[in-house]
Amino acid sequence: MTLEAPKTNNMDQTLQVPQHVAIIMDGNGRWAQQQGLPRLEGHRAGTENIRRILESLNKRGVSYVTLFAFSTENWGRPDTEVSGLLEILQSVLHDQVRDLHAQNVRIRHLGVRERLPEQLSYAISAAVKLTENNTGLNLSVAFDYGGRSEIVDAVRRIVETGVSPDKVTEASIHEYLYLPEIPDPDLIIRTGGEQRLSNFLIWQAAYSEFYQTLAFWPDFDDAEVANALEEYGQRKRRFGRLPSEDSSDV
Repeated sequence: MTLEAPKTNNMDQTLQVPQHVAIIMDGNGRWAQQQGLPRLEGHRAGTENIRRILESLNKRGVSYVTLFAFSTENWGRPDTEVSGLLEILQSVLHDQVRDLHAQNVRIRHLGVRERLPEQLSYAISAAVKLTENNTGLNLSVAFDYGGRSEIVDAVRRIVETGVSPDKVTEASIHEYLYLPEIPDPDLIIRTGGEQRLSNFLIWQAAYSEFYQTLAFWPDFDDAEVANALEEYGQRKRRFGRLPSEDSSDV
């Protein structure tokens, strides 16, 4: 697999390709239950699908991918599932980071690390440091992440810097988000049939297109990626405005 930034993409050139795709990887547990397996086996299967989907998105010209791996609310799940998820991430970092680095992928962490086990927090920092100069696909992994918490943290930092209220703007709040250099997602994909953001990128998603599929994350494949990007390419993004040719519709 090669994840260098592509010079061209294989999609119909009349369709617009999203620069940034964010994915809510839902349905791992239900997939496992359908297979008669423990829920954690579904999460393991989900992690095995990540590289396949990164390859699929990259070859179609997507430059940024953000994956919702573990939310601030997920700490409320049973202890055995939480500890299992932490162990799975540790294993993924051990097994896949050097390969992703060899493929020129830049890895970033989206969220906080204070509640994570020390060894896992160190592994995340090491992955970010190892790949920080890579120039291919940008992969952000949202782990212990919540959209509301991110906004609260941004406001706290603004207050701490002593910015006067009249100087607070949308742009200044954006500067204090966890990864302000990452462009807002053009397309948010949610697998597993649910139709909500679940506290994911709620500031950045203000004008993102949303695509929902019934496929559970372990079953989300290249054909699903093609369907999602094709539908995105057919949508008209107006950001609250009307294009000049539609002014008669006002």
